[in-house]
Amino acid sequence: MGLKDAKLYLRYHAALTEAGFAVLIFDYRGFGESEGRTDLLRPQDQLEDLINAVSYLITRDDVDADNIGAFGSGGTGGGNALVLAAQDPRVCCAVSQVPVADGRDWLHRMRREYEWLEFLERIEADRARRVLTGKGELVHPRQEIMVPTPERKKTNIKKDVDSKIQEEILLRSAEYILDYKPIELVKKIAPRAVMIIGVENDATTPTDHAIALYEAAGQPKKLILQRHTTHYAAYEKYGDTVTPEIVDWFRKHMTRGNLDIRQEEKKNES
Repeated sequence: MGLKDAKLYLRYHAALTEAGFAVLIFDYRGFGESEGRTDLLRPQDQLEDLINAVSYLITRDDVDADNIGAFGSGGTGGGNALVLAAQDPRVCCAVSQVPVADGRDWLHRMRREYEWLEFLERIEADRARRVLTGKGELVHPRQEIMVPTPERKKTNIKKDVDSKIQEEILLRSAEYILDYKPIELVKKIAPRAVMIIGVENDATTPTDHAIALYEAAGQPKKLILQRHTTHYAAYEKYGDTVTPEIVDWFRKHMTRGNLDIRQEEKKNES
C-alpha cells in the first residue's frame, strides 16, 4: 500500500538518480492518485501494473530498454519486486527490501493461534455472504488484515501518507494475500541478479522470509541483514550504508549490451 510520494522512499530515488539512473515511481491502481476501484487489494493486479510500467519505460527514448531494474520495499512491496523480475524477463535485476515470502505464513504469524482460526472463519463466512448477497465485508487493511506491531502503532515514519491510505477494503483482499507466494517464483529470476535486504529479528516482515528468498534464488545473489535495529528504525539507521549497496548492485548488474555472446569450449580428454 506504499504511495509514490511517501518521503520514506525518497532517499532511494535520490541516490539512484544522482548515480545516473532514471527512476519511475507510481501508485498502484486504486491507490494514491491512480484510478481504479479503491476497495480491493490484489497482488496480481499490482503485478499487472508493474509489467505495464516496464512496457511504458521501453517506449521512452531516454531509457535503456535492455537495462531495467526493480526495487521494492516493505512486505508485499519487497515481494512484488521479485515477482515482477520472475515474471518479466525484461527486468535484468531486482532489489527486495524487507519482503514477504509467503502471504499465508505472514498473516498467520501476526496472530495468536485462536485469532488465526477466527480470522479464517471470518474469511469463510465472508465467502458465503458474497454468494448469498453479492456484498462482502469491509475492513481496515492495517488493522484487520494486517495486525500492526507495537512499533508500527508508535512510529510516525509514514505519517505523511497514512491519511491517504484507504481505511476500508474488502475482506476478500485477504484471500489474495493468503495465496501470495514470491518464494515459489524467486528461483525463476536466475541468471539475473537478486539482492535481498532484511532486518534481524524483524517483527513485521519475518527475517526468515528474507533468508528463505535468498536461499531459494539462483546466482548471482546477495543478502544483507541489518542488525541491532527494528523494521521501521532500520530505514533511518542504516539508510546511509544500505542505499549505496543498492546503487552499486544496479550499477554492477544493469550491464546488458547489444551483443548476446554464448560460448562453450571443448575440454581436452586424456
